[in-house]
Amino acid sequence: MSEALSQEQKGRSRRSRPLRVADAIKELVVERGLKPGDRLPGEAELIARFGMSKGTIREAMRLLQAQGLIETKTGPGGGSFVGEVTRERAHALLANYFYFRDVTIADIYQVRIALEPELAATLAGKLSDAQLAELEAIMEHYADPAVDADEERRQHIASLRFHARLSDFGQNALLGFFISFMAQILTDLTVYKRLYTTPNHDLWQRGRRHQTDLIAALRQGDGARAREVMRSHMEMARALMDAQEAEVMKRFIAE
Repeated sequence: MSEALSQEQKGRSRRSRPLRVADAIKELVVERGLKPGDRLPGEAELIARFGMSKGTIREAMRLLQAQGLIETKTGPGGGSFVGEVTRERAHALLANYFYFRDVTIADIYQVRIALEPELAATLAGKLSDAQLAELEAIMEHYADPAVDADEERRQHIASLRFHARLSDFGQNALLGFFISFMAQILTDLTVYKRLYTTPNHDLWQRGRRHQTDLIAALRQGDGARAREVMRSHMEMARALMDAQEAEVMKRFIAE
């Protein structure tokens, strides 16, 4: 890259200088093959490289720091280093994007039904005994039917953790990210909208049976069965969430 910003970057005339420099610094990280924890060039080198003022460089660095892409340390050995954006932080940033976009339960389950059965099929026969045991341990949090609304919500959140953890075991990082993101959104909705006001033992039993059957299919390496069970589970969950959302709206209107 030349000492000044590339022509392509200069062409982004609608973007502020700090934003363009921030993009250029990310490109620099890729060019040099830097990894989380690696030191970034110092301020003087960045000023010379990009032909920008000290204020512009510092603002660009603040933007990257706010995104979690760089970390700044003070004192001996201090400086700026490549950061690592955690899945939790990425989920939070993406959730902010959707905050004012009126995402519905139907939207969420359209994505879940498309993705989760395929994930289950790809994992059949590939999970270790330890991973399967971890999924079974999560199920112990709802081994018995709930006795009140608070326990019903806690059990539902635990069941979503089952799906998020299953997504961690896949080899496709993008697929796993979106599935765990859907689980996080539903967890938030469960808490904020106070879903699950009345324990439903029939649905609890059906949900546990689905997950038990899924683990059996995963253990046996039966991808077709794993896909079928997960799809049935998602369809049941969508119907349940639709009903619970309708109940919340009735309470809201009554109040």
